[in-house]
Amino acid sequence: MGEQAGNPAVELIDTPDALKRFCASLRGAEWLALDTEFIRETTYYPQLCLIQVAVPGQAACIDPMRIDDLSALEAMLYDRATIKVMHSCSQDMEVMMNRFGRVPGPVFDTQLAAPLLGHPEQLGYAKLVKALLDVDLDKSQTRTDWSQRPLEPAQLRYAADDVIYLAQLYPLLRERLEQRGRLEWLEPEFSALEDPARYQPAPEDAWRRVKGLDRLRPAALAVAQALAVWREHRARADNVPRGWLFKDDVLLDLARLAPRDTGRLEKIRGLSARTRGRYGRAIVEQIREAGGREPQPLPARVLRDKASHLEEAALDLLQARLRLVGDSCGLNPALLGSRRQLLALLRGERELPLLQGWRGRLAGAALIALLEGREALYIGGGAARLRRFED
Repeated sequence: MGEQAGNPAVELIDTPDALKRFCASLRGAEWLALDTEFIRETTYYPQLCLIQVAVPGQAACIDPMRIDDLSALEAMLYDRATIKVMHSCSQDMEVMMNRFGRVPGPVFDTQLAAPLLGHPEQLGYAKLVKALLDVDLDKSQTRTDWSQRPLEPAQLRYAADDVIYLAQLYPLLRERLEQRGRLEWLEPEFSALEDPARYQPAPEDAWRRVKGLDRLRPAALAVAQALAVWREHRARADNVPRGWLFKDDVLLDLARLAPRDTGRLEKIRGLSARTRGRYGRAIVEQIREAGGREPQPLPARVLRDKASHLEEAALDLLQARLRLVGDSCGLNPALLGSRRQLLALLRGERELPLLQGWRGRLAGAALIALLEGREALYIGGGAARLRRFED
């Protein structure tokens, strides 16, 4: 492919020898930009379709569907002397965890880094490229089926842009973070991204992701928990999306109605004929077995009740204090803590992100001081002011 606006040509790597040469050329690199393309609309596990890698002046799209031996790539991805730069890396890490059995590291996630320089949280890649590089990315291939071959030049350029500009963003972000003394703030968050448990949650905990369990009676809750665990195991075994078996609202109906024979399953709205025919007996068996079982306790929910009027007033004060902290260091106060976290803090919860790490140093101590009466807010000159009291 030809160069575009001074960017490097994109090499399509679809043979083992080409992969070995490319990886050898990057050996010893301090960092590389990394991205993946995958599909998972019809599967439980994501299907890896393309791996994009770039360093300044060099970019490649690696085709794992054409290369059986990816050991050279694997050695590069898991070389801890090389930082892997990604944007919003969780799905990419999950894909590589499923393909290689482990996650790469160390990692630098530009989506996590950008807010420490005043950019919005959860900023998309295209918007970050526009903000820092003033480049408008092509979005024409957003809905591409990356499993289809051959890949067209426009698809490869689109995929490669995800790492070409990432390789330009990283030095800018790193330099600015170092200048502000904030690079080290990110180390605990980047390290947490390397925890394999983030990408392989235990099936036994699948019920924790189902909303509405707190509205069930104990007997129905036990059934719902059993069905959620069974569904997760079944979806993994069959490699199908869990929603293809039955969605959460159907799961809750099954738990409430607790049909004890397969014929009664027809009365469950949204439970497909395919699921009834193939898994009906197993579903009924799960319902029967869970019927007399004690449910697992639901997680404590400090925020189950809405804030009272007095609590809302206190939350406004806490949020105002958070804004003062954000203004003083050039950060969006939403990055420091949410109103939901502030309500938990007000109600006595202390195991909160806003009290940990750099957030705790910047905002947590200030909020605790306000709660304990060692600081107070007042209005002066048409703006919120802070008054500190001596012990």
